[in-house]
Amino acid sequence: MGIKLLIVDDHTVVRKGLIFFLETMDQFEVVGDAENGDEAIKLVGKLKPDVVLMDVMMPVMDGIEATEHIVAQFPNVKVLVLSSFSEQDHVIPALKAGASGYQLKDIEPEQLAETIQAVYQGEHKLHDKVTKFVLTRIAQPQSEDERRVASLTKREIDVLQEIATGKSNKEIGISLAITEKTVKTHISNIFQKIDVQDRTQAALFAIKNKVVQF
Repeated sequence: MGIKLLIVDDHTVVRKGLIFFLETMDQFEVVGDAENGDEAIKLVGKLKPDVVLMDVMMPVMDGIEATEHIVAQFPNVKVLVLSSFSEQDHVIPALKAGASGYQLKDIEPEQLAETIQAVYQGEHKLHDKVTKFVLTRIAQPQSEDERRVASLTKREIDVLQEIATGKSNKEIGISLAITEKTVKTHISNIFQKIDVQDRTQAALFAIKNKVVQF
């Protein structure tokens, strides 16, 4: 049995298109769909999906309010926002509501599948446009973050900068002329020092604290 999905979007064509695509993949099982946030909350309680693909702008109840209710009532359910909007007014509230990811509808289908799996496994995933747009507007780092940055070695800073550009371990190794095993060691140390759980969080930390700038 695959990852159980609930699709929430008020546009029938979008909703049905997502269902058609995701049902062609063995790792997913679409257990239901909804056209507004209120309906989504009821279906989550009934169908117990693993991941909810949530639109933002919908009638009756929007995706942000629905996400807040779902995360509060069903903490084991992950919410991945899938929206046309990358503006701060939509992204920040969605993340504050507890969404585990925020992707734009122009994402490639294969990337969407990878994102769903990552969110299911506990990672936080943001579309590149969203990451850059949101985090370059976040306030100056707190003193605790400054301490964490200061704890990094020069080589760890180099690796963190490469992570923030989206490079794989292999690509980082080639870029910095070090082995892939060494890259993994640096990444493990970086995650511990800056208190993050995955590459996306590390990239967000790097951008927020101006370790790397776009």
